[in-house]
This record gives sequence, structure tokens and C-alpha cells, in this order.
Amino acid sequence: MIVTTMEKPDAAVLAEAGRLAGELGCPLVPRRRETIAGLRRRHAEAEDGVLVVGRDELRFVTNGEPPLFYHPSMALVRIKRLMDGGADALVVAADAKPGDVVLDCTAGLASDALVLSYAVGAEGRVTGVEASRTLYVIVREGLRSYVSEVEPVNEAMRRIRLVQSDHLAVLRELPDRSVDIVTFDPMFSQPVQASASIRPLRAVAEDEPLTAAAVAEARRVARKRIVLKEHRDSELFERLGFERVRSSYSAVDYGVILIHDV
Repeated sequence: MIVTTMEKPDAAVLAEAGRLAGELGCPLVPRRRETIAGLRRRHAEAEDGVLVVGRDELRFVTNGEPPLFYHPSMALVRIKRLMDGGADALVVAADAKPGDVVLDCTAGLASDALVLSYAVGAEGRVTGVEASRTLYVIVREGLRSYVSEVEPVNEAMRRIRLVQSDHLAVLRELPDRSVDIVTFDPMFSQPVQASASIRPLRAVAEDEPLTAAAVAEARRVARKRIVLKEHRDSELFERLGFERVRSSYSAVDYGVILIHDV
């Protein structure tokens, strides 16, 4: 991977590109008048992709896929629905309440973390764990800088704490009963092809299966419940001990493990 900038970057963009290249341990390549395709042809390191630094936005470009960048996407619609008094399938499955502490073990683009951050409010706390360093950087910077037209959404974004790590390692370091809700949303075993936002995500995401060891650690750590979001045809629910909760989304179900010793 290489890092470059938008065309005609100012000093702030150049400084940010240098900082991110250092953090990611990859070359910083001046943009000059070169196209992204041209940079990819000239630099062997760009085979894995190009991180383009702009003003308040990062774009990750790979061959044959749409650019990956941070956007609240459907989380914005879901939060607006909650603000209007509607329901959200994940919030219901998680029984998320103001003040709850949530660990999102597979943050991805942090859409679910954002909805849960709104649901638990300023008195709650949401930590998202993302294994991919590239995706972590893109989403971390987006959560810091993206501005929507809905101020409660902006506030919910800023409250999310993002961690770059393997979720099993994070779970193993947590004390017993230290969070209220643990959520898992692994890359679906059967991709939902209609989801345009998932295609570029798959190029950088760590596609590791959810394991029984991770669920066992979640059982130790959670105070209230564990939630799994998966394709409706997945066998993970039954294999890992989740009780299915049918959602309103045609391709998605939720599974719940209730923690009874609370």
C-alpha cells in the first residue's frame, strides 16, 4: 500500500499524509499531476491499494472496486428513525439502554457502533474493535471529522472509541462482567450482493470467522447479553448457542445470548 494526497494539497493535507504513512508503515508518494491509476502502475507497493488523503476525508482505492471512505450510510437513516420514535432491530436485539457499556467486536465501518452510541447516549459508552489497520485508520479519522446535518449523529460519532486489534485478544484482557452488551457482526458467510457499501469493505477487512472461543470470552465479559448479526441462512446461530431473533431486514437475522447471572 502507498499513501498519497488529493491534487494540489495544502500544507495541512501534506502533514496529515505524512503522519498516516508513518502510522501505517508505508511509503508516502507525492501526487504531483499523476492519476491514481498511474501511481498504481508505477509503484509496486500500490498493488494492495492507495490511501488518498484529502481535506477531512480519506479514500482507499483498490483495483476494480469503488473507493472506500467513511460515511455513516444507513446508520444515519436508522438514527433518524429512532429520533422519530421508531425502532431499530439491533437496538431491540441488544436491549440497548441509556448508560449501557457496549463492545462492538467487529466494527467495520462502525455503522452499528454509531446506532448503539446514539442509543446508549452520552452517559453510555461504545468501543469498536477493528482488526484491519487500514480500515481502522479510515474509520477512526471519519468518526473524528465527518459532519452530518444531524447534530445528535455527530455527537454519537465523536463518543465512539475505536481500537485496532483482534477482538479475541481484547475480550481476553477485559475483566468479568465489565460491559453490558457484546456484539458480533462478522463478514457474512453468504454476502448480501445488494449492499454496495460492503464491496469495497471486503477488500480491506480481516475476514476471520467467529469462533466458539470468542463467544466463550464474551459470555464471561458481558453483563446483559451477546448479539450476533448474520445472514438469515447462517448456521452460526445454532452452532454457537444463539437464540434467533428475526429482523425486519430480509437477508439479516440477529441471535441473542442472555446472561442470566445479573
